[in-house]
Amino acid sequence: MTVISGCMMMVAYDNAAFNYKSNEIRYLLVNATTRRDADRNIVGVVGVAQDVTESRKNDRAVAAMANELRQFVDTANAPIFGIDVDGHVNEWNDKTAEITG
Repeated sequence: MTVISGCMMMVAYDNAAFNYKSNEIRYLLVNATTRRDADRNIVGVVGVAQDVTESRKNDRAVAAMANELRQFVDTANAPIFGIDVDGHVNEWNDKTAEITG
């Protein structure tokens, strides 16, 4: 929960998991806030939910591919290194370190 002001409260649930009737799990980004009357009594809640299931799946797939690539580079039997736009070596694998000391 995040307090926005002394009288208004906003609740945000990041990627709350919901199990649908089909037993499919969907992930939702949920935001809600209280509605108050003139005396600042809570009279309701207003909220919105956004389905972020596909985005979450894509994020996991990209992270898995990045991890596989990192493992490939780290275990390669050849020197592999990266150079930034200024010409500085900023990344290297174990074989590069072994050869260059």
